[in-house]
This record gives sequence, C-alpha cells and structure tokens, in this order.
Amino acid sequence: MDRFYGTGVAIVTPFQADGQVDYTGLEALVNYLIDGGVEYLVSLGTTGENATLTAGEKQKIWEKTAEFTAGRVSLVAGIAGNNTLEVAEQVKNFNVKGYDAILSASPAYNKPTQEGIYQHYKALAEATTLPILLYNVPSRTGSNISAETTVRLANDFKNIIGTKEASGNFDQLNQIFRDKPEGFMVISGDDPISLPMIALGGVGVISVVANALPKQFSNMIRLCLKGDFAAAQKEHSKFIDFTRLMFTEGSPAGIKTALKTAGVCGNTLRLPLVQVSEATAAKIAAETEKLLK
Repeated sequence: MDRFYGTGVAIVTPFQADGQVDYTGLEALVNYLIDGGVEYLVSLGTTGENATLTAGEKQKIWEKTAEFTAGRVSLVAGIAGNNTLEVAEQVKNFNVKGYDAILSASPAYNKPTQEGIYQHYKALAEATTLPILLYNVPSRTGSNISAETTVRLANDFKNIIGTKEASGNFDQLNQIFRDKPEGFMVISGDDPISLPMIALGGVGVISVVANALPKQFSNMIRLCLKGDFAAAQKEHSKFIDFTRLMFTEGSPAGIKTALKTAGVCGNTLRLPLVQVSEATAAKIAAETEKLLK
C-alpha cells in the first residue's frame, strides 16, 4: 500500500512530429521523473491521451514504460472505458510485467446510476487479482462516484485499495475519510487541492504538474505527508500560476508545452487535441523556466 504514498505522475505520451509514439521521448520522461524523486508512475491515464491510441500502441507503451522504469518505482496502468464487458476483459488479460495496480476511471458518457457504477467496478474487481484504484473525475465522465458508493466498494472488494478523487467536493471527501475502512487510500486527482486533501488524511496525489516539475512538486507533497504544512504551503503557493496555465487551454496540451520548455520531450498531441496558443505557450515557458531555476 505504501507504494502509492506520495507523488504519482500521470505521465504524458510523447509523440513525434508525424504523430507516431516517441519512445525516445518516453524513456527520457521516465528517467526525468524518477531522477526527480517521484514515488510512482501512471501509464495511460487521461493525461497519456489513451483515448487516441490503438490497442497495439497501448500494449507497447505499457511494455516500454516498464522496460524504461526497470523496477525503480512502482507502476500503475490506466485501463478504463464505458463498456464494462470490454474493460473487464482488458483488465483480465492485462499481463504486463512490472505493474503494481490498475487505475480505472468511472465510465464516461453513459452516466450510470450509483448501482451501475458499483456493478461496473465489481466486474473489474472480479476480473483481476491486481489492486484497483477507483478514479472519480466528474468533470470528464459526466457522473460522480458518491461517497456511499466509494465506501461500499472499499468494504466489499479487498483488491479495490483506494480512490483517485478529483471531484473537488470537500463535503464528499469528508464523508469518505470518515466512513472508509482503515487502509483504504484517498489520493488527490487534482493538483491544486492536494495539500488540503492530505491534511484531511489523503496519502498523496496523482499529478499532472509533476510531469514537468517532479522534484519541486514531490518535495512539497512529502512536506505535507510529514505534517509540515507551514513549509508545504510556501512551496504550494509557487505552483498556483503554473497549475492554472496547465489547464487554461486543456490538458495535456499545457503540460506538454512545459515539458518541451524543460527539454524533456516534444509537445505534439493527437487530434482532437491541439497545442496551446502562442500567447499561452509563452506564459507557460516563462513560468516553467522560473520554477526550474
């Protein structure tokens, strides 16, 4: 369980200028993040543009990420979708060595009821022995995993070990922290509120920002986990403008611009996503350079 304490990074998928996966850039990114001190990596979450990748590309990216990581940190695979039978089959057949858990977002677009969400995750939990992290991100999926459903799943399935919570609803978070079973992990899925979530009892974050600022952001999270919130708040405040810029014109367009500025990998995206405007790119570059000093 402690493998998922601290800073996890929802890593981007670098692409070459022609749109093909850039495995040289992926290797550089993995090394940059591990050298920056993050605790684990999440491959092919939303930030990894998984919706634009073929099944074959996903498999190779998972394999290459494990190869590049070489056991130095823990790995989580993002596997999600709105067809429960298909997602359960993917989870069942996932056999890439080196991965420690699966992160699965609640089904998007369908807008299932709470019972439908419960039954969806029940099917996934019964399809694998790997640990599963729930992912609640209503702004993208169009539906919310309620506190009651989260706690029900946590109690009913031993391999559902935590949730990445990005609802931003602190009333809901309060209920989860109060009612969850001991050991069930609540992980921030939203960079700007990681500090207050850890203050409530969260165990860390799965971050977008840390793609470009792994050392700086993971140090701030470690201060939070030590209970030194005075020092953490000073560091936290440095990321406010940067984090806002990361989402001004959508993610991962913002963070890929920062990674290009940092010299880690390129900023190519796959349609329907496009690069940020020149004006936003200039602001991101300036803020990135300032924070990397």
